[in-house]
Amino acid sequence: MRHLVKGRKFHRKKGQRRALFKSLINNLILKEKIETTEAKAKSIRPKIEKLITIGKKQNLAAFRILLARLPKKSAEKLYYQISPRYQNRQGGYVRIIKASKRRKKDGAKMAIIEFV
Repeated sequence: MRHLVKGRKFHRKKGQRRALFKSLINNLILKEKIETTEAKAKSIRPKIEKLITIGKKQNLAAFRILLARLPKKSAEKLYYQISPRYQNRQGGYVRIIKASKRRKKDGAKMAIIEFV
């Protein structure tokens, strides 16, 4: 039984999984819309929403937390451009749209994840 165990492993070790999520979040912030598998989109949604909530505080501590967790370019974009958009919103900053097509290589379900 998997009581209190959340998250997917994606057949990767901890460091590889963290790097995967970091690069997906980085690309989502820079491009504001990416296409990935449905499972990966569902896994990064809570992470990106927590980062936006941190960025909404608009203080030096919040900016430093973002710099620690993201590359500099994406941390700056999240802090200065994306987070202020959602100042009056309580949550739900990211939308996942399930794509009708599947990936050709392995038939994985695809999804588009974007900012609302």
